[in-house]
Amino acid sequence: MFTVKLFDDMVYELTSQARGLSSQNLEIQTTLRNILQTMVQLLGALTGCVQHVCATQDSIILENIQSLPSSVLHVIKSTFVHCKNSESVYSGRLHLVSDLLQALFKEAYSLQKQLMELLDMVCMDPSVDENDDILNMVIVIHSLLDICSVISSMDHAFHANTWKFIIKQSLKHQSIIKSQLKHKDIITSLCEDILFSFHSCLQLAEQMTQSDAQDNADYRLFQKTLKLCRFFANSLFHYTKEFLPFLSDSCCNLHQLYLQIHSKFPPSLYATRISKAHQEEIAGAFLVTLDPLISQLLTFQPFVQVVLDSRLDLPCELQFPQCLLLVVVMDKLPSQPKEVQTLWCTDSQASETTTRISLLKAIFYSFEQCSGELSLPVHLQGLKSKGKAEVAVTLYQHVCVHLCTFITSFHPSLFAELDAALLNAVLSANMITSLLAMDAWCFLARYGTAELCAYHVTIVAHLIKSCPGECYQLINLSILLKRLFFFMAPPHQLEFIHKFSPKEAENLPLWQHISFQALPAELRKQTVHEVSTVGTAECRKWLSSSHTLGELESLNTVLSALLTICNSAGEALDTGKQTAIMEVVSQLWAFLNIKQVADQPYVQQTFSLLLPLLGFFIQTLDPKLIVQVITWQTSLLKLEPPDYVRLAMLDFVSSLGKLFIPEAIQDRILPNLSCIFALLLADRSWLLEQHTLEAFTQFAEGTNHEEIVPQCLSSEEIKNKVVSFLEKTGFVDETEAAKVERVKQEKGIFWKPFANVNVEEAKRSSLQPYAKRARQEFPWEEEYRSALHTIAGALEATESLLQKGPAPAWFLMEMEALQERMDKLKRYIHTLG
Repeated sequence: MFTVKLFDDMVYELTSQARGLSSQNLEIQTTLRNILQTMVQLLGALTGCVQHVCATQDSIILENIQSLPSSVLHVIKSTFVHCKNSESVYSGRLHLVSDLLQALFKEAYSLQKQLMELLDMVCMDPSVDENDDILNMVIVIHSLLDICSVISSMDHAFHANTWKFIIKQSLKHQSIIKSQLKHKDIITSLCEDILFSFHSCLQLAEQMTQSDAQDNADYRLFQKTLKLCRFFANSLFHYTKEFLPFLSDSCCNLHQLYLQIHSKFPPSLYATRISKAHQEEIAGAFLVTLDPLISQLLTFQPFVQVVLDSRLDLPCELQFPQCLLLVVVMDKLPSQPKEVQTLWCTDSQASETTTRISLLKAIFYSFEQCSGELSLPVHLQGLKSKGKAEVAVTLYQHVCVHLCTFITSFHPSLFAELDAALLNAVLSANMITSLLAMDAWCFLARYGTAELCAYHVTIVAHLIKSCPGECYQLINLSILLKRLFFFMAPPHQLEFIHKFSPKEAENLPLWQHISFQALPAELRKQTVHEVSTVGTAECRKWLSSSHTLGELESLNTVLSALLTICNSAGEALDTGKQTAIMEVVSQLWAFLNIKQVADQPYVQQTFSLLLPLLGFFIQTLDPKLIVQVITWQTSLLKLEPPDYVRLAMLDFVSSLGKLFIPEAIQDRILPNLSCIFALLLADRSWLLEQHTLEAFTQFAEGTNHEEIVPQCLSSEEIKNKVVSFLEKTGFVDETEAAKVERVKQEKGIFWKPFANVNVEEAKRSSLQPYAKRARQEFPWEEEYRSALHTIAGALEATESLLQKGPAPAWFLMEMEALQERMDKLKRYIHTLG
C-alpha cells in the first residue's frame, strides 16, 4: 500500500506542476524529470519483485501474494492513464519529457507482461471455497479490463494480448469465479472494442477507396486492424460459449453489436462507401465470425426475447440489419431441435410488459420497415446453385427465397403458427408485405399436397365471403384467391364449383375474383356460362326493380363478375351470352345520372365497371351509345371525379383505337375524344399521368384516325411529356450516392410518425383487419332522429296534398331548391365520414 500511495503522490505532483513546465524554467523541468525518473525506477523495482516470485515458485497460491497483483495493477493503470493524457497534461511542452514518458510506458508494459506471467502460474483448487482467493482473482480480471479501456488506442498488439489474458484466466478459473465475474462489463467492453476496431477498419478502407494511388502502408494497417476485429470477435465467441447461462443481461448488447456492424457495412443505406475487394476481405475475415456467435445464441431464451421483443423500437439505420438477422436465424432453425424451433416460432407473454412475437411475424414486420432498401433496391449475395454463377439478388428476392426454404422444413406442430403469420401478413395494409406473404403462400401451395392447397383456397373463399364490405383486406384476399386457384388440381376445382356454385348469386362475390383461365377448357366453358347466366339475370332483376342506391352494391358485384369473364375468358362466351351481357350493360348505362356519378361512390363504381364492359364490346356497340358515352365522359371530367373513375375512362377511350369510327358520327366523337385525352394528360397525379401516357400510346398506335393525335396534345408541355415517354427520356439524372441519400431521407420522413409505435401495436393496426367498426357515440343522436322524422312527416303531407289537387307554379322551384340543399348536406356528411 505504501508503494501505491508513493506512486499516486508522484502522479499528482506531475499533474499539478506540469502547467509550469517550460524550456526557460529549468527548476520545474528538473523536478518533473526527476519524478518521472523515480517512477521509471519504481516500476523497474516492481518488475524485479514480480520476476523473483516467478523464479522461486513452480505454482503460486493467490492468498500468499494477495496484495501484490492489486497494487501492481493500480500502478500500471495509473501509468498508462498518465501517458495517454500526456498531451493535455504537458500541453505544448511534451517534448521536454517525452523520452522519460516513453521509458515509463515501456517499464509499465514490461511490468504488466511479467505480472501476467505470474498470474498464469496461480493455482486455485475448484473443490475449495476460498472466498478471498475468488474475490482477488475477480478483482485482477476486472482491473485488467479497466487497463484495456485505457490502452485500446495506444498499442493495438498490447491491447489484444491483455484481452487474450483476460479470456484465458476467465476460462481457466471458470468453475470457481463464474458466479462472481461481472459478465456484462466484460461483454460490453468486448463489444465496444469490436465496434471501434471495425469502424477503424472501414475508415481505412474508405480512405484507400477514395485515394487513387495504392498505399502499401495503409493496406498493411488495414490488414492489421482487420485481424484485430477477427481476434475480438473470436474472443467474444469463446467467452459467450463458456458463460452463456450468465449472459441474460448482455443479450441486448450482443443484439445491438450485430445490428451496428451490419448498419455500417454494404449493402446498408448507411454503410461506409468502400471497394468491392475490401468488402469481400472484411466479410471473409471478420463478418464470418459473427455466424457461429448467432448459432450458439439460438437456444438462449433471453436472446430470443430481445430479438423478438414486441416493444422493439429501432432507428431507421438498424431496421435493415434486423431483417438480415431474422433471416439468418430462420436459416439456422431447421438444424435445431423442435424445442428451439418452438421457442422462436411461437408468441409468448412473459409478463404484462414483456411480450415476444413469433419469428415469422417479426420477419414480416421488419421487412415492412425496409421501405428504402426495397425501393432502391439494395442487392445481396445470392444463393449458389450448381453450374451457375452467383447472382446478386434484391432484398425482396433474398427474404422470399429464404422464407420459402424455411417453410419446407417447418415442423408440423407449428403449422398453425405458419398459417396465422401468413394470413396476418396478407391482410397487411403494406402492399409489399402482403405480396411477400402471397408469394410464400403460393410456394406452400405448390410444395405442399393438393389437399392442402384446396383447403387453403376454401379458407380464403370463406374469408372473402365474410368481409363486411370494400376494404384493402378484401383486395389482398381476392388477389391471393386468384393466384391459389391456379394451383388447384382439377378434381378440387370441381369440388370448389360444387361448394360455391356459380349458379347462385350469393357466390358471385367469389367468382368476380377468380380467373377463369385457371380452369380446364370444358369446365371453364361451363362455369362461364353459369356465371354469365346468373349475372345477366341479376342485372335484369335490378332493372325491373325500384333502382335504389342501396341495391347498387350487389349490382356492382354482378358487373365485376361479368367483367372478370370478359377479361379472362371472353373467348368462352357464345354469341348469345355476349349479346345478353351487352344488352343489360347498355340498359344499365341508360339509368346513370351524371350528377350521381360525380357525388355517389356506389354510382361511381357502377360507372367504372360499365365502361370497361362497353369497351370489351366496342366493335359491336351501337354508334349512338358510343357518342353518348364519350360525351358523358367529357362532361364528367369537368366535375373532377375520383382517380379510379378517370382510370376507367382511360380503359374505354384506349379501346376506341381498335375501332373505325363511321364518318357520320366522327364530328361528335373525335373532338370529345381529343378533349378527354388532353384533360387527362394535363392531370398532375403521377399515377394517372403514367396510365394516361400508356393509354394514349396504345390508342395512337392502333387508331385509323391519325388526325386526332396532335389535337390531343393541347400544349407544348404535354407534347414534350408524350415525346419523353415514347423516347424513354426525361428521367432525372441521379447519381447512385444521390439516390441513396434521397431514399434515406424519404425513409426517415415516412417512419417518423411511427417512431413510437411498437411491434405489437403495429401488428394490431396493420396486420389484422378490424372485424367490425366500433359503434360511435353521437351526443345529438335523438335530435337528429327528431329532425329526420319531421322531414319525413312533411314529405308525407306533401304527397297527400298532391293527391287532392295540382301544386301551384312556384312549388316545383322550391322543391328543386330543397333538393340542392339536400345534396349539399349529403356532400358535407361524406366529408365528415
